Amino acid sequence: MNALTLTEAGHVSITQVAEPVLTPGHLLLKVEMVGLCGTDLNSFRGRNPLVSYPRILGHEIGATVLEGNAYTPSGTRVAVHPYTSCGRCPSCRRGRENACRHNETFGVQRDGAITELLVVPAAKVYPSATLSLKELAIVEPLTVGAHAVARGRVEKGDAVAIIGCGGIGLGAIAASAFKGARTIAIDLDDTKLETARLAGATDLIHSAREDVAESLRELTGGDGPDVIIEAIGLAETFRLAVEEVAFTGRVVYIGYPKAHVEYEAKLFIQKELDILGSRNALPQDFLEVMAMLDAGRFPVDAAVTAIVGLERAPSILAEWSANPAAFTKIMVQM
Repeated sequence: MNALTLTEAGHVSITQVAEPVLTPGHLLLKVEMVGLCGTDLNSFRGRNPLVSYPRILGHEIGATVLEGNAYTPSGTRVAVHPYTSCGRCPSCRRGRENACRHNETFGVQRDGAITELLVVPAAKVYPSATLSLKELAIVEPLTVGAHAVARGRVEKGDAVAIIGCGGIGLGAIAASAFKGARTIAIDLDDTKLETARLAGATDLIHSAREDVAESLRELTGGDGPDVIIEAIGLAETFRLAVEEVAFTGRVVYIGYPKAHVEYEAKLFIQKELDILGSRNALPQDFLEVMAMLDAGRFPVDAAVTAIVGLERAPSILAEWSANPAAFTKIMVQM
């Protein structure tokens, strides 16, 4: 069967691989739609230390069950939980298997989903009778942002600022708005800010034209946001989050910083801040995002920049690498 394989950094091609073998407790899926994300882009660019080559890409999955069970029969459309968990490490013992020390994600530490057929554990699928395959393929990236909102204990009435309106940031924006928080979106791209508004952002800050710190203070009466979620991974925005969040506020980091970050560390103590990391997502995040999509609370069409066939996937990855700002979400239709 066909698969999209990253053979080495900068080189991806359509290859032939063996069909998977169905085993007890698993389901056989026909892969229909797979999203590409920043992890795939970093792997393509040779900047992902977790990936090895060759590697079939893809972990944002919308699929149809070909061989199911009594709970998920054949013909059911599903989203897929793409992570593994060992059940033994400290994270797993605490019920936070999303941060499993030994996690293997589709398309990174193990072969991914941009292929024709996939076998997955029955417990790793989330069926839906109402969501489209396109919506199901966007569930996983939205859960990463939704998990950050959960980590930040966002509640109705909170002022929440999200730095970065890419795919992950949009998930945080939509989840924050879904909880009834005042949601402030920050980016330097007008199109992404407009998509953030459609996702529920109540306020927009264009960071190339406005002073972000000053704007945040104006919007919050001088207090700063109750929660700031950083979804870019820049040293300056890591610092800004700590500097501008309210006293006793919560800072949540999703983005991986590209360089060492130096802080005015006394602010951690002076403000008595909660500094939180956020990684992957939990089952409840998947259920929440699917409920949000069912309620029509996310602009899927606006967020998806391009849908391409498998034959076009190698070239569009190269285009994305050359001009990353041109794309928010790319999907491969199998």
